[in-house]
Amino acid sequence: MTKKLLRLMTELSSRKWLSSMMGRFSHSRLSRGIIPTFIKSYQIPAHEAEKEIYEYRTLNEFFSRRLKPGMRPIHEGEHVLTSPVDAKITAMGEITSGTIMNVKGQDYSVAELLNFSPHLELYKHGYVFVLYLSPTDYHRIHSPITGVKVESEHIKGRCYPVNDFGMTQMKSVLCRNERLITYIKGALGEVAVVKVGAMNVSSIRYDDETANSWRNGDPLAYFEFGSTVVLLIQDGAFTPRTDLRTGDHVRMGQLLGQLHPHKG
Repeated sequence: MTKKLLRLMTELSSRKWLSSMMGRFSHSRLSRGIIPTFIKSYQIPAHEAEKEIYEYRTLNEFFSRRLKPGMRPIHEGEHVLTSPVDAKITAMGEITSGTIMNVKGQDYSVAELLNFSPHLELYKHGYVFVLYLSPTDYHRIHSPITGVKVESEHIKGRCYPVNDFGMTQMKSVLCRNERLITYIKGALGEVAVVKVGAMNVSSIRYDDETANSWRNGDPLAYFEFGSTVVLLIQDGAFTPRTDLRTGDHVRMGQLLGQLHPHKG
């Protein structure tokens, strides 16, 4: 009964109008006063922030903060794939016939995740990382490879939570929430960076709307509140680090694995 009630409350609170209200507050000067409490509650390493705390005018401005130079070194090397975010690995592994297996006990369809884009054909037997950003994490998203933008798609959706409750008790959250997808073509194939919105605000924005290419580690986009990135690598073009496991925490710029020529 309790779980059913929580699911009902989550369904009701995922409405866009409520997210808009929360968004207006987080962008207002009134929200500035709760920044110190927010930092303390989530034990955020505020010393990494680009500016002093008193310089942030709103909660949203702090939440989507940049970091001081050098705080996230980018792993160097030929044809590397790096983490686009600071996050916990919720799931990782090979995609099976277009299905992402066992993400918090649920299977996900690549077709639904990508809104039935023609690009889905590249990923039916590819590799996936599901990367969850908690409120503690740095919330800017960076390019995981060096490449050019092939396409970008914004999919309107709901604002379900992507925390443990949302991912285990709500059905197909990653395919039902708002998503901003960037397809990036590198020297050895394509990756899809699927940025999934979350409860309360669900705003995902490009760092530079005019950018059409990125180097590994370049700023790509940012969340205005916590969420998840699903990183898809095309079929037969990737070998992951052997020491990475589901549940591990990674930082933006850390090595996820090695890209190689498509095996067909």
